[in-house]
Amino acid sequence: MLALRDLVVDIQSSRILRGITLAVGAGELVCLIGRNGAGKSTSFRTIMGFLRPVSGKIEYLGVEIAGLRTDRIAQLGIGYAPEESEVYGDLTVAENIELPTWTRPSGRTAQERIALAYQVFPKLKQYAARGGMQLSGGERKMVSIARALALDPKLLLLDEPFEGLSPAIIPAISEGVASIRKLGHGILMAESNIHHIPAYADRLYVIERGEIIFDGAPSAAKADPAVMRVISGAA
Repeated sequence: MLALRDLVVDIQSSRILRGITLAVGAGELVCLIGRNGAGKSTSFRTIMGFLRPVSGKIEYLGVEIAGLRTDRIAQLGIGYAPEESEVYGDLTVAENIELPTWTRPSGRTAQERIALAYQVFPKLKQYAARGGMQLSGGERKMVSIARALALDPKLLLLDEPFEGLSPAIIPAISEGVASIRKLGHGILMAESNIHHIPAYADRLYVIERGEIIFDGAPSAAKADPAVMRVISGAA
């Protein structure tokens, strides 16, 4: 579904990504874990077209997307929930979730796409008329992911979906992500805390200083002392 091959990215003459290679298949939850500044968000922003790679490839469904405009990448079916959530404060929860149905046609009706978003995060239904500025951090995360899902994407990029949240709200978001995976969507999730990696994750990549230093099952990462030294310092 998604494949990054030898991806190199510079920001203001500084090399941030150094030959990143990773893959996400349909129905997979793949986690990219690393400490702050390791290159997780840069990877996501490059996939979404906000940054242009120096070299390497980004293929989505067999099509090269590096260099495409961000709106075109979204039109191809990649949903993005950034770390900051970026909910529109002047819009209600319902309007935030509905927004992608105005911008990207798909095989599902707008009503079906919105209903699915509320099915994944049922708590948002009771907040439908609430303004974006009136939401807690956890509620904004839910809206951000629900809005990305309403795009009707095949692939979701979730950047730090559990970061800074109350322990009370994390299970609801984790259950929502599990539901999205069961629907057959591919998910690439960035995390800086190994304890936030869901038990149902299929594969784990560890990134350190812009390089992938581990690729495999979460259980194998936990059994590797060198990898765990990096992961334990990532939180």
